[in-house]
Amino acid sequence: MFEFILFILLLLAVVVALFMTPFLRRNIISNLTIRLFRKLLPQISQTEQEALDAGTVWWEGELFSGRPDWNKLTAYPKPVLTQEEKIFIDGPVEELCAMLDEWHITHERHDLPPNVWQFIKEKGFFSLIIPKEYGGYGFSALAHSEVVMKIGSRSNTAAVTVMVPNSLGPAELLLHYGTDAQKDYYLPRLAKGLEVPCFALTGPDAGSDAGSIPDVGVVCRETFDGKPDVLGLRVTWEKRYITLGPIATLLGLAFRARDPQGLLGGQEDLGITLALIPTSTPGVNIGRRHFPLNGAFQNGPNSGQDVFIPMDWVIGGQEKIGQGWRMLMNSLSVGRSISLPATSVGAAKLAAWTSGAYGRIRTQFNLPIGYFEGVEEALARIAGNTYMMDAARIMTAGAVDLGEEPSVISAIVKYHLTERSRQAINDAMDIHGGKGICLGPTNYLGRTYQQIPVGITVEGANILTRNMIIFGQGAIRAHPFVLKEIDAAWDQDKKRGLQAFDQALVGHLAFTARNVWRSFFWGIAWRFSKETPAQVTIDTANYYRLLARFSAAFALLADIAMIKLGGSLKRRERLSARLGDILSMLYLCSAALKRYEDDGRPAVDLPLLHWSLQDALYRMQQAFDEFLLNFPTNVLMRGWLRLIVFPLGKPFDPPSDELSHQIARLLLTPGEGREHLTTGIYLPTADHEPLAQLEQAFVCSIACEPIEAKLRKAVKDGMLNAPDSERISSALKKNILSAEEASLLEKMKVLRRRVIMVDDFSPDFMTDNRSAAASEEVIP
Repeated sequence: MFEFILFILLLLAVVVALFMTPFLRRNIISNLTIRLFRKLLPQISQTEQEALDAGTVWWEGELFSGRPDWNKLTAYPKPVLTQEEKIFIDGPVEELCAMLDEWHITHERHDLPPNVWQFIKEKGFFSLIIPKEYGGYGFSALAHSEVVMKIGSRSNTAAVTVMVPNSLGPAELLLHYGTDAQKDYYLPRLAKGLEVPCFALTGPDAGSDAGSIPDVGVVCRETFDGKPDVLGLRVTWEKRYITLGPIATLLGLAFRARDPQGLLGGQEDLGITLALIPTSTPGVNIGRRHFPLNGAFQNGPNSGQDVFIPMDWVIGGQEKIGQGWRMLMNSLSVGRSISLPATSVGAAKLAAWTSGAYGRIRTQFNLPIGYFEGVEEALARIAGNTYMMDAARIMTAGAVDLGEEPSVISAIVKYHLTERSRQAINDAMDIHGGKGICLGPTNYLGRTYQQIPVGITVEGANILTRNMIIFGQGAIRAHPFVLKEIDAAWDQDKKRGLQAFDQALVGHLAFTARNVWRSFFWGIAWRFSKETPAQVTIDTANYYRLLARFSAAFALLADIAMIKLGGSLKRRERLSARLGDILSMLYLCSAALKRYEDDGRPAVDLPLLHWSLQDALYRMQQAFDEFLLNFPTNVLMRGWLRLIVFPLGKPFDPPSDELSHQIARLLLTPGEGREHLTTGIYLPTADHEPLAQLEQAFVCSIACEPIEAKLRKAVKDGMLNAPDSERISSALKKNILSAEEASLLEKMKVLRRRVIMVDDFSPDFMTDNRSAAASEEVIP
């Protein structure tokens, strides 16, 4: 025994000596480790490197640190609209929404009406992000998000039409990378609506793997516009799914540039390049349409065969040839942070607003269906998801307004907000039943339900985003040491690389050891942690502590997964997805807490905050559990990891039935809570509008509930035995009801019937495109 103890002490002494002596550590431990590192993580390809270099690291870096600084989170300024932005949203955006009839657009016209197109162009909806010096509005990311969200709550067709030119399109690319001449010419024309832009990236053979696009532009010299020997490219391409493509006058195009003749004096394969091509250019084939799930937004394929473009049509000019992938990744990180999150939240808020009202109006067994526990469960999911989605939307837009280009966070919000929107709309459809599934002019959910898969699919398919991008990119981009180690490992200067790797390795080992300790210790004593913001309430303090604890556990598992699996981790997609889920829940919880603080800790929001955080913590726990269950290691190692992460077992349960009941009642009751949750969507007031009719019936039904209870009691006591059709008049005659009560009940019957009725049509409406909906009853 003495010999064994002595051996262990000597071994520890050697290890300590190695680590404490920089020369020995660098030349023995770091030298061996860097060789292993190169085997585990093969050299990153150019497109992978450009994706990693794209964007910036923001709050996700804190979450990867294992010790997020909550004071930094609360210190970020609250995103707010300027007065000019509010005027635009309350003015032109409100006017545009009033002009839109999604049934007319999608079923009868298959397009926006001409007056709507004209309004969009004249009022500058294509110029939200274009600076004022070029004739645009220069709005903030938050304003851009609010505009798209409001329009999206009214018409998905119009929302997509507005959001695309302000997202990944020529304007965004020109602003950051265009030459002065390109900006001066095109940006004012785009701002005035004189040009309709589109951007063509996806093709038949390059969808999620857009970096492998086969479209080619060959550098050459041609006679162009009467001028001989013009340097340019002859481009051949085939694209599809291009929004605004069928009506575009200006085509942004991504292709791979090649220079086989060496006209530019460099290598032959120049890389992905972006160009602006007027669609009137000879050889451009554009104008045909796709029909994405009954969506009427303009979307279609385009192609070109040996189309010559002069060099000054390349975005940024000749010096930007080959830099297109980096340009796209940076632009996408901004656009993806705004557009789809905004439309997703608009859909979820619409689901919340309508489902609460319908759940109170529609009755079965003499009880509003919203009072049934099964419906309450769905209403709670809608409300809780909507609260967290809106918090993430606002916080992410705020990051963009702070100058960030959050590539990892944009992937998080794109995936999770579109998925939660899908859940909210599915729940809303279940609550509405037959009202939701029968399409027609009065169906306010059907087209939104149909269009949900479009958001799931575009800007990085959700399966790809969850399984490969969120953690796959975040693990390297946001980790405090991994990117430094990769850069050092592949540094061409071996001596410099070893020194940099040694420094990063020492920091990484200390980082890992700290996270082991923090995960285990705070897993036991998290209630005593002081890792909360300086100003915190008893309502939220424990959430900050728990998130700090799981940030450390996440950072630890991320390290172990990268060490164990190395480069093969990106092929273990389900493990990567679960780590991505943990990172995502940490971000969404941070956003919800940030919103609660920014809004002044409103008491009416507290149940929503509790539900959304408890639901996210439960999901996070499941992701940890599934990762540990499937991590490829031996039983002892898996048991050790589980002990570190869950030293006292799994602590979280999903939100309670009582909390869900509170949330459901918030949607079922007019008031501050419902209004705050659904603020920012379009709510028409004209009597012919289905949503106005829904609100009228909602208010009237609530006012009539005690009167209906009085009637039921009279029937039960034997005071009334008239059939349903005569019950109100009989009660009035017997003085059971007053004249005012009887009149209100009669009005409520008509309002309720008008809401629960669904559209029906003549037998030939499918063939002649003319509808004859059921006639409306007159309100007394």
